[in-house]
Amino acid sequence: MPEIVRTTCPYCGVGCGVIAARLDDSAQWVVRGDPEHPANFGRLCVKGSSLAETLDLDGRLLHPMIGEQTVAWEPALDLVAEKFTAAIAEHGPDSVAFYVSGQLLTEDYYVANKLMKGFIGSGNIDTNSRLCMSSTVAGHVRAFGSDTVPGCYEDLDLADLVVLVGSNTAWCHPVAFQRILAAKARRPDMRIVVVDPRRTATAECADLHLAIRPGTDAILFNGLLAHLRGEEAQVEVGVPLEQIVQFFSWFAETEKTVTVWSQGINQSSSGTDKVDAIINCHLQTGRIGRPGMGPFSLTGQPNAMGGREVGGLANMLAAHMGFDEANVDRVGRFWASERVAAKPGLKAVDMFKAVAESKIKALWVMCTNPAVSMPEADLVRAAIAACPFVVVSECEADTDTARLAHVRLPALTWGEKEGTVTNSERRISRQRPFLPTPGEAKGDWWIMAQVAQRMGFGEAFAWTDTGAIFDEFCRLTAFENHGARDLDLSGLVGADYESIEPIQWPVREPGKGTARLFADGRFYHPDGKARMVDTPPRPPARATDEAFPLILNTGRMRDQWHTMTRTGRAARLAAHAPEPVLQVHPRDAIRFRLADGGLAKVSGRRASVVLRIAFDNGQRPGEVFAPIHWNDRTSSGAVVGTLIDAATDPVSGQPELKQAPVMVEPLDAAWHGVLLSRNPVELPRSFYWAKAAGQAHSIWRLAGEAGEDWPVTAKQWLGADGEWIEFLDPNRGHYRGARLVDGRLDAVLFVFPWATDFSPDWVAAAFGRAAIAGDERATLVAGAPPGGDRGRDKTVCACFNVGLEAIRAAIRDHRLSSAAEVGAMLKAGTNCGSCVPEIRAILAEAAPKVA
Repeated sequence: MPEIVRTTCPYCGVGCGVIAARLDDSAQWVVRGDPEHPANFGRLCVKGSSLAETLDLDGRLLHPMIGEQTVAWEPALDLVAEKFTAAIAEHGPDSVAFYVSGQLLTEDYYVANKLMKGFIGSGNIDTNSRLCMSSTVAGHVRAFGSDTVPGCYEDLDLADLVVLVGSNTAWCHPVAFQRILAAKARRPDMRIVVVDPRRTATAECADLHLAIRPGTDAILFNGLLAHLRGEEAQVEVGVPLEQIVQFFSWFAETEKTVTVWSQGINQSSSGTDKVDAIINCHLQTGRIGRPGMGPFSLTGQPNAMGGREVGGLANMLAAHMGFDEANVDRVGRFWASERVAAKPGLKAVDMFKAVAESKIKALWVMCTNPAVSMPEADLVRAAIAACPFVVVSECEADTDTARLAHVRLPALTWGEKEGTVTNSERRISRQRPFLPTPGEAKGDWWIMAQVAQRMGFGEAFAWTDTGAIFDEFCRLTAFENHGARDLDLSGLVGADYESIEPIQWPVREPGKGTARLFADGRFYHPDGKARMVDTPPRPPARATDEAFPLILNTGRMRDQWHTMTRTGRAARLAAHAPEPVLQVHPRDAIRFRLADGGLAKVSGRRASVVLRIAFDNGQRPGEVFAPIHWNDRTSSGAVVGTLIDAATDPVSGQPELKQAPVMVEPLDAAWHGVLLSRNPVELPRSFYWAKAAGQAHSIWRLAGEAGEDWPVTAKQWLGADGEWIEFLDPNRGHYRGARLVDGRLDAVLFVFPWATDFSPDWVAAAFGRAAIAGDERATLVAGAPPGGDRGRDKTVCACFNVGLEAIRAAIRDHRLSSAAEVGAMLKAGTNCGSCVPEIRAILAEAAPKVA
């Protein structure tokens, strides 16, 4: 019988519904968008569309580990409970800490928060969501009296003006962006304004792009507020005055305005003020809580919102309650605990500083990789390595953080675990399992509950399933609420957990969600009113100087996610950007002697990384951009978090990840190479390499400054046994070698004396064959496929694997003139649409030739 399971995507905060299906027990699972889910109505981005390609168990942590020894669950859990209990007894409850993740489900988050704040008695639980949206939380609380998102996705359909601030929505929230573009296609008079220093794929689709100087967002929106009040406004943000006038006029005359923001606003040392500067403009005009208008934060992670609800942030108790005396008492009575923490704990940056200072004696990291994602990642690694006891709950056996753990506990991941998530519009959806439990992996909630029981808190952690945890959480939101708190799930108390449909909180009656809040003018400050917050602009915490003259901005690439634990498994997700890059304006390339496609050393005040240069006219001169995804498992040295200083917003504690002073220098390589291997390869870090997934193998791009004895080096890396086929031209610096095992291609290595756009695709196809025929073997080291075409066809549309040359040929041969025509012929751009701006650029490039 066919199996169909409705669940939710594990990537961004859009919270798309997906359907996992297979025809029978022997078939592969396929994943598609759920046409009935109100967050996406069947649409998926390329990451969501590729979920079925990430389900293999290679590299999974399948059994508890103490050091390098595999153990049963009992001794592992006993050791964790013993070490945490001992630290608390000797040094007090604030000597231990949890660092958790927006990848956890709400039920997992709830258990972690209850254990740390409710029974250990410390506020020391924080989350990687601190890095992405805590400034929005603080801004909401200051303005509204609660962490309330006023609107919903439908407002994007209804707005006449959508202002996107610090958000490359086309790449980071593609399904939401396609919703905006679809609305504009229906109503061409609708306007899109993008406020972003970079000309991103999002900005390419805008009616107006304000490429402001980094850090000047508050100046812009304070000026807008003055304009709305009829006051004079001095606005100097690095863009022409006529653009400012145009934006202010559009905002003032357009009632149905939605302002959307994301990390470009939040990840700042003044992020909270920037959030409130935006909210002030909506409060001033009354554009909040009504259809087609309002301030709207797009969260980065699938359950960042759920974590906020249950108290996953160090400065919040559960159910949107703070640490005031009344709420501490209320939560204590509900949990039947006299140990409830009475004050906030350490926020992420301060938490790891406390680890470095030996104030934290036991640390538990769950479902995240702070050794890569934190600012000052090099110092964070050193701190974790020196901590007396570190536990990591993970689905992966080998991450940068897991390598530092004393105990590794195997956790279930997407497709295996069960619970709920809340998306950016407050919509609660179910994540349901459809895969069997691998090895001895367990749900995070179960792991924590078992440790809690061993610490003596058994009765409070005696749930038998996630449904019971969710029901307890719902009851807590309703406990002594009476409309005083925004988060109220009383209508879900006692609900059939398995059949819960996507619904927006507050849910005060069964089956009745709430799309918008504040339309009645009632807010959650004691007097029921909102607050206009003074937001004096402040410059970024770190400025450029002669030694570090460039501003580094960081963020996501289109087809990757966080530190690539999941997306790194899918070959088609690597095709668009297989290496970590530094995007540089051509003027800066001349200034710093950088070559397009060459390598560069990017240095901060403490550390440096090596990245591939990509020219980008969309960068402002003096500013560069690098992605956050690469780590020590996927590159020789590209952890950009090591370049970021841990400057934080004084209100939210969110670090300034969008601005770091750096120096960029060209890195001249004596050789360049491409390595493909069916099996893992441990490469030294003495030269540059970046790893990407292939279909039946992995691909490394390589470069180095010193020469190698390649016949010897190749066998050291790949193994000397098996059959080797080699070509060596020492005078020209060429080496090509292929290793076969039992007639099957195992690995190939190509080395050149210069950087080349060499494509290994023709050799990669050979990894899918059971054996290589005798007459084919010489072609493996021929240096080019039959016909001699070694040109690389860059992937443009990863959803349908459509390359640059195919698009150019279709435009040329069929005289195509629009992205819609390209999509009709090749399907490119017709799924998530995030490649549409790139297709438009290709069309523009070809236009004179077509004419």
